[in-house]
Amino acid sequence: MPRLFTGLQVPEDIAFILSLKRGGLAGARWIDPENYHVTLRYIGDIDHRMAGEVYDALEMHADVEPFELTISHLGVFGGNKPRALYAAIEPSEPLARLQASQERLLQRVGLSPDGRKFVPHVTLARLRDTSPGDLARHIAQAGHFAPMRFSVDEFVVFSSRDSVGGGPYIVEQDYPLAA
Repeated sequence: MPRLFTGLQVPEDIAFILSLKRGGLAGARWIDPENYHVTLRYIGDIDHRMAGEVYDALEMHADVEPFELTISHLGVFGGNKPRALYAAIEPSEPLARLQASQERLLQRVGLSPDGRKFVPHVTLARLRDTSPGDLARHIAQAGHFAPMRFSVDEFVVFSSRDSVGGGPYIVEQDYPLAA
């Protein structure tokens, strides 16, 4: 079974705008725009039986109505040893509720808690040996943009194949939000 995670798809028009931030950064492996997404909960490598339980459990997600998200700026994971460049998602109460609901449901079917703090974002590049100075210059030049809003009316379960990171990601199951 491939690696699974839940997430939100990024609309094509937003992905195109974000893709314009690519290039000119040493050590960056840029993610293809068709693979941009917001991860809600990493699930990992599981067998088909557990995948069925995950799919069934996610049917019981929190009653969250469709909502809007805003991408506001570029950010970095890794501090002095940067490992990823991302587009930051503004805090959203419906998004936090949806993510927390998934965390509870997936623990209920036997998955271990996700030990990382939820930081909603769209990964644009994975970084290797990128200097903090080069990264700071890239963000100073490319990091300013008008906030981008998009509507969320579903979440999905993605699968990823073993690769160097950044996709390809395949939608395995989709779950509409309450209307």
